[in-house]
Amino acid sequence: MVGIYGLGGVGKTTVAEDIYNRLFNIFDGSSFLEKISKNSKTNGGVIQLQETLLFEILGDRNLKVSSILRGINMINESLCCKSVLIILDGVDELDQIESLLGKCDGFASGSRIIITARDKHLVDPLGNGHSTYEVKGLNEQEAIELFNQHAFKRNKPKEDCWELANQVIRYAKGLPLALTIMGVDFYGRTKAEWKSALHKYEKFPSRGIQKILKISYEELDETELDIFLDIACFFNGHYMDYVVDILETYDLYLISSIPKIIDKCLVTVDQYNKLSMHDLLQQMGREIV
Repeated sequence: MVGIYGLGGVGKTTVAEDIYNRLFNIFDGSSFLEKISKNSKTNGGVIQLQETLLFEILGDRNLKVSSILRGINMINESLCCKSVLIILDGVDELDQIESLLGKCDGFASGSRIIITARDKHLVDPLGNGHSTYEVKGLNEQEAIELFNQHAFKRNKPKEDCWELANQVIRYAKGLPLALTIMGVDFYGRTKAEWKSALHKYEKFPSRGIQKILKISYEELDETELDIFLDIACFFNGHYMDYVVDILETYDLYLISSIPKIIDKCLVTVDQYNKLSMHDLLQQMGREIV
């Protein structure tokens, strides 16, 4: 099992899709289950996911699952002799994995299960022999290429748009979601329209970008929300000890709360114990306030 985690919009699903497309044909069977969180809110949703998995691997549309437990048994019985590649994309609760696949110990040798999640805490408990991978933002060259593909339909911008393109790259800070949305938005626009749109983005964040970033934010409890907004407004770039000294006077339970915010990739702590937050997350937090 491999857990892939990272900030919303950083490309976890894209990475999983690429792995799937490269490797699915070397397995006896494969299944890519999307939006696990959204599609497993009810027993019926879980059963439908189980039926989809069985169909994609076995190719039998007549297989019907009568209950979640029966579905787990059918999956384990049917796939125990097959090497399979299974992607569970968008998990936000640990029990979603078990309700779909059980203990994940009934698959043949050589099988691979890949889980994508926004929360590191969800993929850490996978156990010995399994691994986790954090999807980082794009480096500058990768960001330029992705943006140019959407804004200009080629790898290089127009000569008179280099500086404007670089402003977008600095604004997006390597987040593929932002680069894609802004690239599509800027395609075919004049230079004057670009300048106007950039000023607008800097003052009013894109709803499409905020919608994705807010998902992790909205999963925080009330205390964690307060801490996140305090960091966005006052403490981005400050040392952890300084932030703890101030916020602990407000009974915000930092020792238990900050690790949860970090696990959701909303805040990072560097080797010098300094807190930092992606500029777009900070912009979102200040907009919320």
